[in-house]
Amino acid sequence: MVTRYKPMHLKALKALLIAAALSLTSTAAAPTDRSPKKMEGPEECAECHRDEATVWRGTHHYKTFREMPRSEDAEKIAKKMRIKRIKSESLCLNCHFTNQTKGGKTEPIAGISCELCHSAGKDWIKLHAEFSGNKKKENESKQQAALRWKKSEKLGMIRPRQLYKLAKNCYGCHVVPQEKLVNVGEHTAGSKFELVSWSQGEVRHNLWYTQGKENKKATAGRKRMMYIIGMVVEYETAIRAVGKATKKAPYAIKMAKRAARARKKLKLIAKALPRVPELKKILKIAKSAKLKLNSDAALTKAADRIAVEAVSLSTKYDGSKFAKLDSLIPPPDKYKGKPAKVVPTKKKPAK
Repeated sequence: MVTRYKPMHLKALKALLIAAALSLTSTAAAPTDRSPKKMEGPEECAECHRDEATVWRGTHHYKTFREMPRSEDAEKIAKKMRIKRIKSESLCLNCHFTNQTKGGKTEPIAGISCELCHSAGKDWIKLHAEFSGNKKKENESKQQAALRWKKSEKLGMIRPRQLYKLAKNCYGCHVVPQEKLVNVGEHTAGSKFELVSWSQGEVRHNLWYTQGKENKKATAGRKRMMYIIGMVVEYETAIRAVGKATKKAPYAIKMAKRAARARKKLKLIAKALPRVPELKKILKIAKSAKLKLNSDAALTKAADRIAVEAVSLSTKYDGSKFAKLDSLIPPPDKYKGKPAKVVPTKKKPAK
């Protein structure tokens, strides 16, 4: 007897595929672990990454630890939000400081530092710092290094190649997705952030492979991918924020405007790259996403679907064939600041 199975209905199959993709994306695009209990602190990173730490100390990310609590704007916002101590209120701590728990006490230990971008390091920092049991990097084989990086990523480390996750970290704070903070505290609804111009300015720290001799700018392909992924994440973050908005006030209005601007730019990107299916899918999702108050479920669903395409974009392409995008990308004179100069450490002659 031969059992005949009926083919799965097309709609059911499509739904199953989408669910599977969303499941994969939930892992690939999981939020950065910023748990204070897992924070090692920037000095742990600086032990090996001295040049990168030098650049960091010249940035606003570093200076915010001292300057932000003393600024007039911060004091005004704190007063409106009824915050007594800026360095003890979680709403401020989430974006402006690196927080660490020691001896049962949690407190800010630095400004915006390494682990806020690359994830809290307790689970992966030792593995990341070791050369697969070898004392020197030169003695580690390519296969050993690849395995070490793979294990580090699995334990939570976010590496530069994981562009979507890095972009999520940036926009997660620069878009300021907090309704009360904007409406009541009158905090700006995000900065005029754009991933290429901000990442290639004062925060650029691409020094590891040149041993501090050169702080390399991103390649043309990398910048193209930064621009694409950055704009997708801008739109994704903005519509998530609109979905959580409860009243027609500055927060909802400004977030809707951010979403509208990002969508226009995504149309230009898609027009320049007509053969990239992920961009077409993102625009199709965006067209059906209605920016309404109290629409958290619908807009979160749309944002999750966009995240699926964003992860695909960031892993499938390297930007090398996207030259038609160059006219849209901010040029060097639009970069936000310049990185601090690094003087390579001179090695002492062997005795």
